[in-house]
Amino acid sequence: MPRVGLNPEILVAEAARLVDEIGPERLTLSALAERVGVAQPTIYKHIDRIEGMHRLLALSVLRELGADVRRAATGKAGPAALRAFATAYRDYARAHPGRYSYVVRPIPDDEVQHAISEILSVLYAVLDGYGITGDDAVDAARLIRSTMHGFVHLESNDGFQIPQSIDQSYARLVDSLDTALAAWRSPRSPSR
Repeated sequence: MPRVGLNPEILVAEAARLVDEIGPERLTLSALAERVGVAQPTIYKHIDRIEGMHRLLALSVLRELGADVRRAATGKAGPAALRAFATAYRDYARAHPGRYSYVVRPIPDDEVQHAISEILSVLYAVLDGYGITGDDAVDAARLIRSTMHGFVHLESNDGFQIPQSIDQSYARLVDSLDTALAAWRSPRSPSR
């Protein structure tokens, strides 16, 4: 019989805190069981395997990030929406360094893919404010995602050692994205 008060939601919340402390690569069901004060077999009454926990964590993280970027960008357009989205994205990565890894972890699951599409819908709305839609929006979203992810990944791994404001560098990154998006046009046909 499962421990009274223990459920998948509590386990996911504890696993998320644990991942922020020790990193996702060190998350085990044994470590989670120790964290919540139960024997490991008790965990299996709620979570199938470690892969199941990773799936639930990814879903939780993507929903959290999606809510953050939606809340930040809603009611804004153009550069203000881009800055709000980018700031919320970076703030999430900084506040939850372990959880953030689930933003880029490929997990083939319909619910996870839906949570990703919710984040993308916010980003596509930001891009729509620049008049960027369709295939161009896919390219622009990839530009934004790879640029922001690269920055927050370097930042979280102490990759910026030069004594200059990292906040200033990120602001310039976002300004550069704004400039690129404002000048966006469909690509020319590839030449051979």
